[in-house]
Amino acid sequence: MENTNEMQLIFDSRSSNESFARVTVAAFMTSLNPTVEEVSDVKTAVSEAVTNAIIHGYESEVHNIYIRCRTEGKTLFLEIEDKGKGIPDVKKAMEPLFTTKPELDRSGMGFSFMEAFMDHLDVVSEPGKGTTVKMEKTIGKGRKVWTTQSL
Repeated sequence: MENTNEMQLIFDSRSSNESFARVTVAAFMTSLNPTVEEVSDVKTAVSEAVTNAIIHGYESEVHNIYIRCRTEGKTLFLEIEDKGKGIPDVKKAMEPLFTTKPELDRSGMGFSFMEAFMDHLDVVSEPGKGTTVKMEKTIGKGRKVWTTQSL
């Protein structure tokens, strides 16, 4: 299909790879001509999802994290998946300030940030099988395009 692009990334669930994942997704979305703010929003959402996979999904053991990105028109579709322990109650996990790791100074705001910075968030999880975080962001949605006619 024309006007689409896809990529997949598989990397170890090491905290040192979180910035690698963030920058890779940011580089992938440049074809959509995003603003600095839009890139920052996506990078923050990716950071939160990857960090959740590392800390909660794999409990700091090293396994694979999978990122799938697709652009269609001006929309970025993102999936970040782990094959970790899963989330028993997704609705509860998505509540602001809820954390299962207070001893690690986790704020419990990861999903809230993802929701705030992206247009759509869906979390699919099965205990013992892993979690997939699906996000979408349409680039340029709130941007006013100036032409010589509007000046």
